[in-house]
Amino acid sequence: MATQGEFEYFKNIGEDNMRHAIYKPWSDAQCGLYLMELGAMLGLMPEGGRLLDMGCGTGWTSALFARRGYDVVGQDLVADAIDAGRKLKAEQGLANLDFVVGDYESLTFKEEFDIVVFFDCLHHAVDEVAALNSAYRALKPGGICITSEPGLGHEKRSAAIMAEFGTTERDMHPAKIIRAGKKVGFKQFSTHPHAFYLYIALYRREQRGLLGKLMRIPGMRTLVGMLVVLLSKHQAGIVVLRK
Repeated sequence: MATQGEFEYFKNIGEDNMRHAIYKPWSDAQCGLYLMELGAMLGLMPEGGRLLDMGCGTGWTSALFARRGYDVVGQDLVADAIDAGRKLKAEQGLANLDFVVGDYESLTFKEEFDIVVFFDCLHHAVDEVAALNSAYRALKPGGICITSEPGLGHEKRSAAIMAEFGTTERDMHPAKIIRAGKKVGFKQFSTHPHAFYLYIALYRREQRGLLGKLMRIPGMRTLVGMLVVLLSKHQAGIVVLRK
């Protein structure tokens, strides 16, 4: 069961922050980071098909997937967020995008989708097994569920957010996701590095101070990128689960 803070989050963040949430990634200073992560996810997904975007918030990810050509249903718990998504759909003229209000831990879709996406939202689940069970039921045989989550340490890092808004913030690392996926029946699993870690290591503008000096050493960015690939995916990687 979601907390009251989850239901009231979009009411409590204020008009400016709500506008920012609607027009991501373009409204966000980390736009490049978001685009790189979503690009990696698109690379792991089949071309075309019907896609369920779980916990979509204001629907900006749903709109992006729809513009890529998927037939998309965006789901969120909060009616205000879904209203924003429907306005975004109208603004962008996306006939292949619909939205539903509901709890992703108890959806009733059955074998209707080729892809289910959890983008930065499964860590809000009170019961990740129930959420992944909803995804499993919703997928056609052979369909995939793909997750991108903040991973280990997220709950501790988010203590201030939980105190202010009363939202659920939990660690949601690949091993936990795969364990839950096995419980509900997924058969195949793979884990991939977060693309935004590579973005930070390889492509972000130069930093100041000692870190900046280190990163200007010839070959250092490449070395850091290799370490990210080797070490990061188990802490907080993209997970693909196949039905």
